[in-house]
Amino acid sequence: MSRRSPALSPSRAGDFRQCPLMYRLRVVDKIPEPPSAAATLGTLVHSVLEHLYDKPALERTEATASAMLEPQWRAMLERDPALGELHEDAAAEAAWLADGRGRLATYFTMENPQRLEPAGREEFVELQLPEGPLLRGFIDRVDVAPDGSIRIIDYKTGKTPLPQYGHKEKFQMRFYALLVERLRGRRPSLLQLLFLKDGGTLVLRPSDDDLAQIEFEVRELWDDILGAARAGAFRSKKSKLCGWCSFQSLCPEFGGVTPPLDPDAVERALGVRPVPAA
Repeated sequence: MSRRSPALSPSRAGDFRQCPLMYRLRVVDKIPEPPSAAATLGTLVHSVLEHLYDKPALERTEATASAMLEPQWRAMLERDPALGELHEDAAAEAAWLADGRGRLATYFTMENPQRLEPAGREEFVELQLPEGPLLRGFIDRVDVAPDGSIRIIDYKTGKTPLPQYGHKEKFQMRFYALLVERLRGRRPSLLQLLFLKDGGTLVLRPSDDDLAQIEFEVRELWDDILGAARAGAFRSKKSKLCGWCSFQSLCPEFGGVTPPLDPDAVERALGVRPVPAA
């Protein structure tokens, strides 16, 4: 099997910005992380909303989506039995599934899927920037209007960020807009994030300046990642988000010991080798 070329996705870009050491442990060392209930619920709800559009339009109802939730969850458990450890007992699992049904119910207050025929769902996109990084990702949904206008939709199972936050989400959507414009030859006219915990929506209309800025940011970030790789130095960066990190036992900020950096692993992940200190 051929190895995938080193690339940058919105998630991994966010990891490096948040903490270069976390990025290294995920991308280079590939340290396994225990599943979280919140992230797994997000995966489950995304799966239901993706497959809901396999149904005939008139069957795309809240009742149908709700009925799909538990079978989709059982299928996830069959593929990865370790997910069963997320819940202490059947009652906790039932409450978690009820939370998922609540997110789906919120979705139906925001859109009517009976009136939509997506052009793409969980669409894989990949673009090589000239003299820059390979970019890749998955777009939750792409809608194309009769006049050719493109809308990108992303489902978020969390709550709407406050106005002073949401930078990561905006970066992600503009990242996808850049890829779609280059791959389809037409800029998306609308980027929408649907927050299914509280029903909020974030709408962006990408401009020339937006996409020029995102390309600049992506190139600069990739240069920083390669610089850290060549130096063999992925520093830790303490923040309020550390409380959700599963790597504290490997982080010096919390008294942990980081494993030695494997130059071969760096080269496999990023295409460059650390330069030995003189």
